[in-house]
Amino acid sequence: MRPSLLFFLFCIPIFAQINYPKDYFSPPLAIPMQLSGNFGELRPNHFHAGFDFKTLQKEGLEVYSVADGYVSRIKISTFGNGKTIYITHSNGYTSVYGHLQRAAGPIEDFVKKIHYEEQSFEIERYLKPGEMVVKKGQLIGLSGNTGASEGPHLHFEFRDNITENIINPMLFGFDKFMKDTKKPIIFNIYAYPLDNESIVNQSKRPLLLNLSLQKDGTYLADKVVANGKIGFGINTFDYDDVSFNRNGIYKVQTFYNGNPNFGYQFDTYSFDEMRYVNALIDYSMYKKTQQRVQKLFMKSPYNLSIIKTDGSNGIINVVPNLSGQYRIEVSDYYGNLTTVAIPIVDEILPAIIAKEPVSKYFVKAKNESNFSKGNISVFFPSNTFYEDFNLNFDVKNDTLYLHDDSVPVNSNFTIEIEDHKFTETQREKLFIASIGAKKLSYNYTFRKDNIFKTNVKTLGKYALVLDTIPPKITIAKPIEGKWLTDKKSIQFTISDELSGIKSYNGFLNGKWILFEYDNKTKKITHNFSDGIVAEGANELKIIVVDNLGNSTIFETRFFRSQKQ
Repeated sequence: MRPSLLFFLFCIPIFAQINYPKDYFSPPLAIPMQLSGNFGELRPNHFHAGFDFKTLQKEGLEVYSVADGYVSRIKISTFGNGKTIYITHSNGYTSVYGHLQRAAGPIEDFVKKIHYEEQSFEIERYLKPGEMVVKKGQLIGLSGNTGASEGPHLHFEFRDNITENIINPMLFGFDKFMKDTKKPIIFNIYAYPLDNESIVNQSKRPLLLNLSLQKDGTYLADKVVANGKIGFGINTFDYDDVSFNRNGIYKVQTFYNGNPNFGYQFDTYSFDEMRYVNALIDYSMYKKTQQRVQKLFMKSPYNLSIIKTDGSNGIINVVPNLSGQYRIEVSDYYGNLTTVAIPIVDEILPAIIAKEPVSKYFVKAKNESNFSKGNISVFFPSNTFYEDFNLNFDVKNDTLYLHDDSVPVNSNFTIEIEDHKFTETQREKLFIASIGAKKLSYNYTFRKDNIFKTNVKTLGKYALVLDTIPPKITIAKPIEGKWLTDKKSIQFTISDELSGIKSYNGFLNGKWILFEYDNKTKKITHNFSDGIVAEGANELKIIVVDNLGNSTIFETRFFRSQKQ
């Protein structure tokens, strides 16, 4: 009974309900709330930080403040949440509105002012209480598709004002704006042998289990015949009644012989914990199959606060002459529950089991490691990885072959390359590139004499790459010498094939103008409503610079009349 008691002692603080205000906040949109993504959903390298609300598959819907407060932060970025407004409320929480097309009213006027003050599209400004007060239901912006959004929607979050932890909007009463009577779906269950002495159904690799539906609505899995340390993983998702999207689940709880041994639920967590999504899932399987199988065990414990477990860390130790019953319960926020029972019995193992050979590049996750060959070295600080593993490391033809991205990386490690090939002039245009199957990716590179260093978070191929090619600036239809009176904006495409674009600036008649950049389309757009365009002739200059200092200048002349 000791494991069960320990579990509950650890479990109470995190799973106990805090009294969040249920009726304080209103919806941010005037349409029925439908989700295209929910809180805690598993995303590349992170858990989803809020709700993604559908916006009728279009941009421009009015977005409202969910309560009285003040605009405390405005961030405009080409990536992430794009155009984002943060509103701090007096009850201790902040609401966040992301991927906006633009702000509205005095907020938009303020944003435009900062763009021109800083002469930059990407801006971030923190405001003081009382500087820009808003009321509940006040229009603050229009929904959009900016930043890393993959389609029109509103990204919405709640954060704690003190800790800045993100909080599930369901806890604030947002469950009443939606309906969900559907049970979560467990798509796959895998059994994992967890060391060289373990075996599951005569397999030493993860094994897919068949499920059969029982009369009472629960599921029964294949009998697991095993010996040694084993664990389980699930591929699961949830539907609600109105959205028809695959959403993430809210809670998982496992039991062994009736005692809880591993569980988590998505109430609140910090941004520092986001990357632990790669430890929670079977990362290698994800990279191979795109399945996100959530592991219900920890071979090496990691500090994801939502996980609560007993002393076994979810690992089942199957010993001879003892059988057991393993149970998985998956539920959504509304309490809809799916249960799977897995019978476990022991198996007599062969007398000799071949052990995996340890390579000379074996990495112990808790220790720092340094590997070198030729002119290239790699340094892994302690806890760069979640688990120990045999690293494939080689250097051939000045290219670093550093395993592959099937092993997840928790924090930055350093690659150092000593150059003996390029001239001093050429070294000014070198960077350490990630070499993918179809393209090269830029990594910010430090240089001292002929030594180049970069900090990265992905295993794979790396090499020094020379970039002397300037960016490109193109326009769909030339505007040289033309009248643009009937146009509301001008648009160009900017691109760079190697190191990528570092900066761009536009000037109209010698004055800096705002060009908004869309990273998805590589287009920059200037709206004439900014009021910089002159009556009659206008001289336009655009300067684009890549990350190695190569630049391109585009100049043209057009005419425009502001008279109606």
